[in-house]
Parts: sequence; C-alpha cells; structure tokens
Amino acid sequence: MTDDPRTVPAGGADAADVIAALRARPRRTVLAVPGSSPKMIDKARGLPVDEVFLDLEDAVAGPAKAEARENVIAALSPSAGGFAAQSVVVRVNAWDTEYTVGDVTEVVGRAGARVDAVLLPKVRSAAEVVALDLVLTQVERSAGLPAGHIGIEPQIEDAAGLTHIDAIAGASPRVLTLVFGPADFMASLGVRTLTVGEQPEGYVPGDAYHHVLMTILVAARAHGLQAIDGPFLRVRDEEGFRRAAARTAALGYDGKWVLHPAQVDAGNEVFSPRQSEFDKAEGILAAYAHATSVEGGARGAVMYGDEMLDEASRKMALVVSARGRAAGMSVSDTEGRST
Repeated sequence: MTDDPRTVPAGGADAADVIAALRARPRRTVLAVPGSSPKMIDKARGLPVDEVFLDLEDAVAGPAKAEARENVIAALSPSAGGFAAQSVVVRVNAWDTEYTVGDVTEVVGRAGARVDAVLLPKVRSAAEVVALDLVLTQVERSAGLPAGHIGIEPQIEDAAGLTHIDAIAGASPRVLTLVFGPADFMASLGVRTLTVGEQPEGYVPGDAYHHVLMTILVAARAHGLQAIDGPFLRVRDEEGFRRAAARTAALGYDGKWVLHPAQVDAGNEVFSPRQSEFDKAEGILAAYAHATSVEGGARGAVMYGDEMLDEASRKMALVVSARGRAAGMSVSDTEGRST
C-alpha cells in the first residue's frame, strides 16, 4: 500500500481532504480475499489490482470468524509487508449478525493505521451507515488515529437497499463507493438463475440487471462517489468475465470485483480507456482549451477533426482523461487539430 495521509498525527490532514483523495483512487479491479486464508492473503500482496479487501463476511464460515479476524490483523501489521494495491479494505460482517462491532473494534483498533476503508455488506438503510460511522469515530479516537480518515463502502444486496440508495449514498461523509452485490440481490428478487454474473436464461434480449445497475450508478454520481460492480463467479471463464465487465464499464462503472488472478488483467484492461480513446480525450481537451483562450479567439465551440466540440464535449473528455491518467496512461499521438 502506498503512503497514506491517514498516518499523519491528529490535527494534520483534514478528514475531508483525506476522504476526497481516497474517493479519487482507481478501483478498476477490487480483489476479494478470504480472511480465513493466510495463504491467499499472501498471494494477494503482489497482484496488480487497484484495491484489495480482506473478507470477514461471506467467505468466512461462522466457526472461523474469530480466527479470520486475527489473520487480517496480522496481515495488516507493518512486519507483514504491504500490498501492491493502492487501497486496502476490510469487509466486516453485516449489522444483522453478532460480529459487526467486534470486527470494527478489533481490526480498526489494532490495525486501523493500515486500513483505507471498511466495506459494509447488505446495507438496507442510511441508519446502518451512520451507525458504522459512529463506531469508527469512537474506535479511531480510542486507538489514537485521526478521526474521520477511514472510508466506508456500502454494498447494496437487496431490494430494500436499492429502494433507499440515495439516502445510503449521502449518509456519511466517509462514503467512498457504492458496491453492487449481485448474488444476494438476485436471491432477494427471486431471479431464476444460479449463475452469478450472467443473464438469467430466458431473458433475451436485454440486461436483466440494467435498472439495478443504473440506479446504483446514478446515486453514486449524484453524491460524487464511485460505483463498483460485483463478482463474476466463473473464475476461469475469461470471455464471460470480459462480457460481464464490458456491460458495466460501458455504463460508466469504475470497476469490478475479481475473485481470481486470472480475472485481474482483463479487469484492468476493460475498465481502462482504450489508447485511442485516451489520445482523443487529451486532444479534445487541448483543442478546446486553446479555442476558448484569448489567444485562440475565445470561441465557445471548435472543430476537432470532423466533430464540433463545446463545453459538454470537454466534460466528457475529462472523464476519459482522468480514468486514463489514474491507470498510468500517457498520450501516444497528437492527431486532431482545432480549426
């Protein structure tokens, strides 16, 4: 994990600035790692994902919950080494279990300096996010950590959560992303399929999850948050993963969960702009900046190749440019000239 502004003493970096920086980090690939498996945690350290979350919830059986907590705390100790991922997150158990408060107090209390965010599953109301915010603040203060510097990633996994999505998105200044949890969501609706990530048989043509995905995306963008798609469970089916990832990338999602190293490269590729797209976006920004300057004639519209550009074009180009730069891309050509 890279150096994090949360490590400054209390009174240093402002919490709002830290959260804004965490929100801006890329999340093209978000790797799920069972907290019950030290072997898998160690393997995850070097994988080129943008975010890794150590899971204490669905990937850990009840009898193994306590041991998984200790594994996660040990994995986050300075002596254990860091992760290649920019962001390290812990998924705690949902509020309808007996584990949630213990997860937060133990993991954040003992290893919070190396936790970027807490992933909260099965969120059904804004009150659940507020409750986590309050607990986090108490634990941060008790542990001597700057208050308000750890983010929250609510996961939407049923109809109630989707119904209250706007309130959930705005429930805390700590919220970084909204995450779609497809398996539980499909179960809550009674969708007739057992294959998570694929379209249910018989739903042709179209996307059975379009309404859910767009509702989450719109709420995320309305509150300045990222939107993350959930997993594709056929981990060795790269073509299927790419197909599922391409659907949500096309909508504007920032990234997708990956469950296996075989999905990582494909995820990073799908959720990064194509080189031609990035080059064009950079060209549009340069052309529009010149055209609207005094030196360029202070024009509000400009031709770029055979396209007419205006302020809306600039905003669209900024999205592609920001994603490309976050992915480490650089311009490869200078095609396109303003006229």
